[in-house]
Amino acid sequence: MAQKLWEKNVQVDQEVDTFTVGKDREMDLYLAKYDVLGSMAHITMLESIGLLTKEELTVLLAELKNIYAVADSGRFVIEEGVEDVHSQVELMLTRRLGDTGKKIHSGRSRNDQVLLDLKLFTRAQIQEIVELVSGLFEVLISQSSRYKDVLLPGYTHLQIAMPSSFGLWFGAYAESLADDLQMMQAAYKVCNRNPLGSAAGYGSSFPLRRQMTTDLLGFDSLDYNVVYAQMGRGKMERTVAFAMAGIAATLSKLAFDACMFNSQNFGFIKLPDQFTTGSSIMPHKKNPDVFELTRAKCNKLQGLPQQITLISNNLPSGYFRDLQIIKEVFLPSFDELKDCLRMVTHMMREVKVNEHILDDDKYALLFSVEEVNRLVLEGVPFRDAYKQVGLNIEAGKFVPVKEVHHTHEGSIGNLCNDQISALMQNIVDGFAFNKVNEAEQQLLS
Repeated sequence: MAQKLWEKNVQVDQEVDTFTVGKDREMDLYLAKYDVLGSMAHITMLESIGLLTKEELTVLLAELKNIYAVADSGRFVIEEGVEDVHSQVELMLTRRLGDTGKKIHSGRSRNDQVLLDLKLFTRAQIQEIVELVSGLFEVLISQSSRYKDVLLPGYTHLQIAMPSSFGLWFGAYAESLADDLQMMQAAYKVCNRNPLGSAAGYGSSFPLRRQMTTDLLGFDSLDYNVVYAQMGRGKMERTVAFAMAGIAATLSKLAFDACMFNSQNFGFIKLPDQFTTGSSIMPHKKNPDVFELTRAKCNKLQGLPQQITLISNNLPSGYFRDLQIIKEVFLPSFDELKDCLRMVTHMMREVKVNEHILDDDKYALLFSVEEVNRLVLEGVPFRDAYKQVGLNIEAGKFVPVKEVHHTHEGSIGNLCNDQISALMQNIVDGFAFNKVNEAEQQLLS
């Protein structure tokens, strides 16, 4: 069995070891290539302050690039008896390079090392999510423009209310995603600050150049105060989880609408048969399982900030092992959200729209407000017009004019999709992913 980085002469009890390591080996596979990337920046800095020679740095960087390639291809393994990803990387280096491999940990603790890994992993996942949200946004805006003149009922209290349109429906979810990414950008800025060099939360007597590793890794800035850097563990995950929950809430609401509008009682949209599933007993069934599972998965994701809060709540400053458990709920959540985004994008691109919904007389009363407003424009006071139309409805004399003339910003006749697209583009540009990508590529080149 490999010795732990922290073990001296006494080996820990096997049951205690199993309990404390928990799922860390499994979770750390998410972090492997980021741990290597962080080590590359760290040892580059160590050479600059004389703790490594140029020759040692050269061979270490070459071997770390090899390990990075293994991790990037999904072939990285944390061996039985090895505690975590940090220990595995160091073990691989010492096997190849001997004592030189043992020098990479100077000026670091596993505390700031995992803080760094989590931030590098998270900002990469955020970039993927932003790209997927942008793809769904484009589909929704395109469908909004395509079906801008197709009316459908609008509801309040699940009672028919006023005319809406597919232009509004698709476009509403597009704009919601723009706001969701605004929240994600704030979370990204919290994430994109460098904790490396804070060590166990109290800094180091080595003359570390923390700004250097910040620049090498493309961070916006340091987490300056070393105690705060350690306090950021859990806080960063919770902040990002809230932003993820916002996206999940939008997807969940869209999924509910889609399930309801796809049912025969509504019949507003139809999914292609190949996107539905059947029943083992009812031969006619075509179930919208993708949207139902999306709804459930996204509702689960909306509980993530609370889970992280409950794990980390009321901990004083300093490191505690409780924080390890956050990885188990946080790291896999990105794949769940990305899967939902991919599926919803696919479904919304292929959905078929009923273009004759309001031909049905049961929707006649949708146009009551249009009639009230027509009378007001002719000079009738609003309250009198409202009462007149209401009395006609009660007497069964209301005859709708099934035309809508809305022209103000954001209404049926003026969707403002160009402005919404510009808003979204401005938000996406604000992430400035290029800076991070260029820094990482430079480090790996």
